[in-house]
Amino acid sequence: MTDDLAIARRRIDQLEAALLRRTELLEQKQTELLAIKASKSFKLASLAQKLTDKVLPLHSRRRVLTKSAAKKVLTVPAKLWRASRAKHGPPASERYASECTPPAEYARWMAKHEPSGRDLLAQRNRRFSRTPSISIVVPVYNPPLAFLKALIESVKEQTYSNWQLCLADGGDNIEVKNYLDSLTDPRIVVKHLAGNGGIVGNTSAALHLTSGDYTAFADHDDTLAPFALNEIVAAINRQPEADFLYSDEDKLDFESRRVEPMFKPDWSPETLRARNYICHLVCVKSALAKEIGFRSGFDGAQDHDFVLRCTERAKCIVHIPAVLYHWRMHAQSTAAFKSSKNYAFDAGKRAALDHLTRCGIDGSVHDGPILGTYQVVYHLRTQPLVSVIVPNKDHPEMLTRCVESLANSSYANYELIIVENGSERSETFAYYRELEAQPHIRILKWSKPFNYAAVNNYAARQARGELLLFLNNDIDAINPDWLEAMVKQGIQPGVGAVGAKLYYADDTVQHAGIVVGMGGVAGHAHLNYPRAAAGYTQRLLLTQNVAAVTGACLLCPRPVFEQLGGFDEGFVLAFNDVDLCLQILAAGHRIVWTPEAELYHLESKTRGYEDTLEKQMRFRRESDLFHLKWGGFLAAGDPYYNPHYRLDRSDFALKAG
Repeated sequence: MTDDLAIARRRIDQLEAALLRRTELLEQKQTELLAIKASKSFKLASLAQKLTDKVLPLHSRRRVLTKSAAKKVLTVPAKLWRASRAKHGPPASERYASECTPPAEYARWMAKHEPSGRDLLAQRNRRFSRTPSISIVVPVYNPPLAFLKALIESVKEQTYSNWQLCLADGGDNIEVKNYLDSLTDPRIVVKHLAGNGGIVGNTSAALHLTSGDYTAFADHDDTLAPFALNEIVAAINRQPEADFLYSDEDKLDFESRRVEPMFKPDWSPETLRARNYICHLVCVKSALAKEIGFRSGFDGAQDHDFVLRCTERAKCIVHIPAVLYHWRMHAQSTAAFKSSKNYAFDAGKRAALDHLTRCGIDGSVHDGPILGTYQVVYHLRTQPLVSVIVPNKDHPEMLTRCVESLANSSYANYELIIVENGSERSETFAYYRELEAQPHIRILKWSKPFNYAAVNNYAARQARGELLLFLNNDIDAINPDWLEAMVKQGIQPGVGAVGAKLYYADDTVQHAGIVVGMGGVAGHAHLNYPRAAAGYTQRLLLTQNVAAVTGACLLCPRPVFEQLGGFDEGFVLAFNDVDLCLQILAAGHRIVWTPEAELYHLESKTRGYEDTLEKQMRFRRESDLFHLKWGGFLAAGDPYYNPHYRLDRSDFALKAG
């Protein structure tokens, strides 16, 4: 009988999880629909359709004749376009996109978003108020000559002309030497070294040749987009204080086709500790680059080490959301075979550990779940008190699992504050009496109408902890060190909130960080991915910076929460957690999501579903309030979600149009 009851409960959990996903999707689509109907384009299109229907009634002879005439008129330019294409070939923008024949989705994106031949010509004639000289540093060691030529040609084709190319050749390939000596462009500086100094020695030698205001870095077998330096200079003109810039990138496969684009977030220090997500293209003020330099003993991870040390000192770090660098895949490159340079990953761990030491952070660095990724483990020398705040209305069996998740956790120093709000079942109050017998548990009563923000603010004012953990009663922990993992992140300098990895009962992802703007207001990245999935660029496996995390399991340092005045009580049920996170970002703190805290979350069991007109109107009011308060943030875009991703999907699909 007990087994049957357990099976029944699991089945109920699964059904409720499935219902939740449908409800969550409905809420998201309702928000999208409201945004579309409120847009100027929709209103104009609606007006145009009404005028068309009035002048040309549906199924009328007038409408049929007009449609037929329009079709004939439009056929003429289409024929001319095809004839021109047959004679002259595709335009420059399509040639640049199609010469590598990447996967269809990326090809469509390139055709839509990258400069056309006309755009590139306009760039050559563009005049900037600031025209910094940019030195490009290239260490050379016996590359295939065709690859080296491709790199140098890609630099010579730059639409911005104030550059210097510095090549330090440590190889013994006569063909390469003769080619380098044949270069006559005065902007190209070549130095033949007495011997191979390795990647670090050769790069350092090339760096000493530079005379530009800024220094960019490239490998001898990769290429730059023709508009790379133009985009860098444009960014410097927008933000003159920029001293460290980086771009998006992709790869060149074995047939030199562009594949595997890497669209990156804005500056993300926790993400950088877990992996060198910055990689290419990097451009740094030359004074800073020369001061930092490259360290011997970090071959293979010299870029990660350089980036870590540079960003520790940089005052303004700028991400350029454009693919400016093409990283070539071949048998000796980590772009193609990560295992070809295992020594590089050992050097990467040492680079990350040195970074922690320089920053005064007590921690260790271990191999991550994927080669080239790292797990930073912060050490807890003390255990600060955590006040765990759980609003509750009935569901004693669910609350029991939540309480047990805390009791079974490896972190012992916590107090539990349960906020009772309108329970009716006698079993609930009997369970409360059991809990109150434990000295670290308190039951507070909330007698006003339920307001998630107000309830949590009320409890926070009576909490004693240095850290506040806002936790739903429908949480069931998976790993015993989940709370410890969150605390380790939460006590780091500059961190304002920490979120966990949450699953539905059917082991699909419910929460792996929130994207602000997705679905019109906010949505969950990687929603419904399988629990074992690595996610887009392994994001489901790595600790990273995000714009927001769910209030179902949100840890916040008490001083930060009090500095902001707590949750905005205007958000009764929806978006209060996202609003709090945006306030935290605005105050200069960071939001961290960690997969090292894993829990089940049977969302909406407590608050119910948006299944009544009243609830839907409340949802709309709070959506409107969010847009009013954070319209500027929504317009600028989530800094941790590249602007080239779609906002109507949670799987990091590229915008085609």
